[in-house]
Amino acid sequence: MGQGGERRRLQPRDGELGAAVARAQDGDETAFAVAYRIVQPALLGYLRGLVGEDAEDVASEAWLEIARDLGRFKGDGAGFRGWTATIARHRALDHLRRQRVRPRAAALDQSALDLPGRHSTHDQALESLSTERALELVRALPRDQAEAVLLRVVVGLDGPAAARVLGKRPGAVRTAAHRGLRRLARHLGVRDAADEGVTEGDPRTLGESE
Repeated sequence: MGQGGERRRLQPRDGELGAAVARAQDGDETAFAVAYRIVQPALLGYLRGLVGEDAEDVASEAWLEIARDLGRFKGDGAGFRGWTATIARHRALDHLRRQRVRPRAAALDQSALDLPGRHSTHDQALESLSTERALELVRALPRDQAEAVLLRVVVGLDGPAAARVLGKRPGAVRTAAHRGLRRLARHLGVRDAADEGVTEGDPRTLGESE
């Protein structure tokens, strides 16, 4: 169980990923390639939500840092996903500071939006969107909600792991993700989400300065 009683979110290949990372830390280049193939699709989807069409360039910078610092990583497969997301986020924010422009929308791979676990109203709302429309709606959310949704839905992190990436409390990240998903559901006219009031938060959206 995670902090606040939340069950840790595990992905189907986390066991394989953890084993590959351990072998890669022992110098197995093939194992590093396995870890890359497992992590890269979701990581690239997350970065597309942050920097748009420059995601692949930013991902390349992130992977250079990941490879350089791999020996310092301690943890399992789920932990590795969180660690790589943290590095990618730092590189993305550096990129946005250099660009000083709001990134343009880009399409996500459909697989990046496949939601684990049981289907909630919010899950169904996201799954009914085209990938490009989903990204447009996510990017229109307040910044804290957009990042929380990307980390929870696209990268597949649980609340505590996403909180570590963002440097916030798990409860705050869970609340931001919930509000963001409620907003998305409301945009789609999903009844039980639309009937609930949504508290308006910080009006800044992804890419705007803090």
